[in-house]
Amino acid sequence: MNILITGGAGFIGSNFINYFAKKYRNYHIFNLDSLTYAGSLENLREVESEENYTFIKGDICDFDFVREVFLEHKIDSVIHFAAESHVDNSIKNPSVFINTNVNGTFNLLHNAYNAWFVEPFVCKDSARHVFFHISTDEVYGSLEINDEPFTESTSYAPNSPYSASKASSDMLVRSYFHTYGLCGFITNCSNNYGIKQHDEKLIPTIIRNALLNKDIPIYGDGKNIRDWLYVDDHARAIDLVFHSDYFGESFNVGGNCEIQNINIAEYICKALDKLYPKEESYTKQIRFVKDRAGHDRRYAINASKIQNKLGFIPQESFESGIMKTIQWYAKKYGF
Repeated sequence: MNILITGGAGFIGSNFINYFAKKYRNYHIFNLDSLTYAGSLENLREVESEENYTFIKGDICDFDFVREVFLEHKIDSVIHFAAESHVDNSIKNPSVFINTNVNGTFNLLHNAYNAWFVEPFVCKDSARHVFFHISTDEVYGSLEINDEPFTESTSYAPNSPYSASKASSDMLVRSYFHTYGLCGFITNCSNNYGIKQHDEKLIPTIIRNALLNKDIPIYGDGKNIRDWLYVDDHARAIDLVFHSDYFGESFNVGGNCEIQNINIAEYICKALDKLYPKEESYTKQIRFVKDRAGHDRRYAINASKIQNKLGFIPQESFESGIMKTIQWYAKKYGF
């Protein structure tokens, strides 16, 4: 099976490829990535010499280029990670997010349809063709403190250009299943953390600024809540969904781990106090800064569907996962 993985040089994509390519030696992984600021081939050193791995540099927004990739490499399935994903950047420059996340997803979908189908619902061959779209819980909008967690039937209510672009791409995937018969999956995952995440994200920023004796910026009052999932657990969830037959369905993937941003910062600082002690606690560096525009208050995932149908349960606790993360970044920053 030839699988096209888009955005595989980024945080979640690279961790997934390192897991997936080693587990399934009979699959050939083609990693298509444009290597923007958020992607790095350093993230893929573990697999770069594997026989079942090939890197392709290119842009998912280039329709003709994507068509050639499908034809030349006889792509059977797609696992689509590629996306602009930082909310702050989407507020400053939303057009980039619309282009990559909406137009790029359309280009992949339509090229997959052209490569695999004679006409709607009539495939060219008997191979198993899958289009798997990796999305976010942010498409559901914001919850109040006492609201029930998001389920797969929660109405979409995106509140940022980023989440709106991901909601749009989810709808495109859904439409290609119902209109053309393209066997699709969508997973809406909670906040990921772990090794190889870009420095701009919350947890790497906390660790880096703490160790470099800089202010640790926390938006607003710090009481925004997110559900956290270790990135390797996300890879295991994707594996289960990809090999299932629940075509046309979506699955929420969460860590059952709701934590306020300020508590994340305090937990990391106290861990660093033990690992790299100094005269004052790292918590003294925490600073509250002007809140992000349209900052959603709380995300929470009800992941009972993927647990009940596919047996997915996160293996990593927050305590064990964050310690692995802290140690990896400390080494990266020279400690």
